[in-house]
Amino acid sequence: MLEFLADNWVLVAVALGSGLMLLWPALTGGLAAGVNPTQAVQMINRDKAVVIDVCTPAEFAAGHVAGARNVPLDELATRLPQVVKNKATPLVLVCASGVRSRRAAAIAKKLGYDKAVSLAGGLAAWRAASLPVQTGG
Repeated sequence: MLEFLADNWVLVAVALGSGLMLLWPALTGGLAAGVNPTQAVQMINRDKAVVIDVCTPAEFAAGHVAGARNVPLDELATRLPQVVKNKATPLVLVCASGVRSRRAAAIAKKLGYDKAVSLAGGLAAWRAASLPVQTGG
């Protein structure tokens, strides 16, 4: 057994490394991906979180989380402090699929909004959970 490990140390290292990468989301709590729709609703109801939709105005008008405010991603750094003045306010950032909202959460955290999270799966996950969606601006 020890001889096998010594002769194949590269294979063993690759196997251990890939196993660690598979376990990483579970070990870190999966927060890098954001919160699921149920957790987002809990934040909105319990913590009075503000929902910020970072889609374009046209995407926002086509459908958004009920009560969300539209601040497009490319304007987030300048407009977020005007829209949400209290940096202690929890934020749920939303986009169509969750990709832009992850970047938006990172931008918000750099601006000092420590309770900013992304909605994992975006509006698609919100709709899949049968949660309310509004249309129009």
